[in-house]
Amino acid sequence: MPATDYEAEYNNRARVPEHQEIFNRWERESMAYRAEARRARHADLGFSYGTTERQIIDLFMPAQNDTGQLALFIHGGYWRSLEPSMFSHIARGLNEHGITVAVVGYDLAPRVRIGEIIRQVRQSCVFLWERFGQRMLVYGHSAGGHLAACLVATDWTQIDETAPADLTPVGMAISGVFDLAPLLNVSMNADLRLTPEDVRQVSPLDWPVGADRTLDLVVGAEESSEFLRQSRALAEAWKERGANTRYEEVPGANHFTVLDPLADPKSELIARLVTLSKRLT
Repeated sequence: MPATDYEAEYNNRARVPEHQEIFNRWERESMAYRAEARRARHADLGFSYGTTERQIIDLFMPAQNDTGQLALFIHGGYWRSLEPSMFSHIARGLNEHGITVAVVGYDLAPRVRIGEIIRQVRQSCVFLWERFGQRMLVYGHSAGGHLAACLVATDWTQIDETAPADLTPVGMAISGVFDLAPLLNVSMNADLRLTPEDVRQVSPLDWPVGADRTLDLVVGAEESSEFLRQSRALAEAWKERGANTRYEEVPGANHFTVLDPLADPKSELIARLVTLSKRLT
């Protein structure tokens, strides 16, 4: 069997030549949704949860039928690119089901390492807990999928004594990487600066996880074999440890278009997120 070409398997932009057109569309749709939400006074944009410019949260509130539930979305970009403002439009999906959505930003590699990014998104959850006093659904795409899994596995009593142990008990990780060992020898590691010790610390595939935690693993059916393997592996490993996991491939979706259903209130992914959110009550 030939060796896996990890450089090719993890280079999503090369696999999807039209990725820039997709990014441009996301930016247009996000700009439009931000404007719509501001006009309706259902947005609170750019408030700080940390000490750096990228440690911000954009909050989008439902226009009606507010359930009082809260969700946190984490963007991707291999921990080293993209802006949270590109993803404002995904809030529409859950907003129209009465769920408030916080879109979080974080510092990027190479300025910081992945362990620090995990710390920052945890900090954002504590910030939201202090503001709302609510447990939350977490969901993310690509690197954000990795970070969402990290949050679901977190024992919050070890992070903040005021937060419940299950502050983030349910989530959805879309097209994430959960075993970071294959990234040790790909070119992006010049920015990520992963070491074998880092991999052991920041790969949620190997983390303990409580039986009270629930995580859906979603991936585009047209993604690379490694991305399919990554999501299947986490679903299987965490299920063996007692967590509730579910694996799903989205037909016809690549690494980027798999995100699109999150902006559609009538999509199956949004219906699943709404179902997951009900476990918070």
